[in-house]
Amino acid sequence: MIRPARVRIDLSALRYNFSIARQLAGKTKLMAVIKADAYGHGMLEVAQALTDADAFAVASVGEGEQLRSSGITHPIFVLQGAHNFSQLKQAVESELMLCIHQSGQIEALQKYPGRWPTLWLKLDTGMGRLGFSPTDLDTLLRTLGDHCESIMMHFANADLPDDPRNAAQLLAFRSAMDRPGYGLSAANSAALMSIPDARFDWARPGIMLYGVSPSASPQFPAPDLRPVMTLSAPLVAINHHLRGDQIGYAGSYICPESMPVGVVAIGYGDGYPRHAPTGTPVLVDGIECPLIGRVSMDMLTIDLRNCPDVELETEIVLWGRGLRIERVAEKAGTIGYELLCAVGAHCERIYTA
Repeated sequence: MIRPARVRIDLSALRYNFSIARQLAGKTKLMAVIKADAYGHGMLEVAQALTDADAFAVASVGEGEQLRSSGITHPIFVLQGAHNFSQLKQAVESELMLCIHQSGQIEALQKYPGRWPTLWLKLDTGMGRLGFSPTDLDTLLRTLGDHCESIMMHFANADLPDDPRNAAQLLAFRSAMDRPGYGLSAANSAALMSIPDARFDWARPGIMLYGVSPSASPQFPAPDLRPVMTLSAPLVAINHHLRGDQIGYAGSYICPESMPVGVVAIGYGDGYPRHAPTGTPVLVDGIECPLIGRVSMDMLTIDLRNCPDVELETEIVLWGRGLRIERVAEKAGTIGYELLCAVGAHCERIYTA
């Protein structure tokens, strides 16, 4: 399926962002998170570019198996673990490391007739999503024996570094810190940047690798990351409207004066957020212009008063180089993660080294 909208993936920016993570991590190993097709950037292409990563993290056994079948030899960790015997067998055959986060997975392992894969034990220290109670740690470690290599947790509020719940989660993880011989992992992108005490043996950077800050707070200590994905689409029409003319579905925008209005060949069918409101910025020849009216399935309209001389077929930048995705996400009432994944799943990708 070929559509006019394109995403350009700058692999040099990806490697630069990884180098920033490496500087922050010091001696801590880095497990690059490339789940959800590398946040819409292409899982295989990102894995091939990040040769300096110590390991990769994916969400499912299927993603790990796909990397292995494509020739990726790095250690691969499956964040959700295996859900049945078939996935356990696949994980063993593909030499995948599995997260153990609920009792049913342990019961499946105990009934599994084959050898066990390498395991990471997840504790729920306050996220309330996946993981065991830290009070059960000793029993769990005895049950898993030598197959358990590392113990991990996940922060719920690391994007708010002053939130006292971060310290509370680390305190709950103290029981794991007191068990010698196991690797420890707690830091995602936000914690890697803002909670030095959480770096331990392994950090798991994700969103920062793609050039997006994990926090919307202006006080968050985010380094100068480079956008990896630039989304663009051609300007396919320029219409000259009079004052009072209504634009788009429901006539939600009314022209305040005579003005040029551009039509860009991208919409929610391409993954651009339908709920992006009037005023969401786009770039026209490097100049910001606002989106106006409702986003349609294949088109959106923009106010061209700032760029009256723009020509048809000009590539309009929706986010990326020159226009940070965080600004678009804030306008649309969402987060950069969602925008990257949605667009990356729909649009053709063009890679530059």
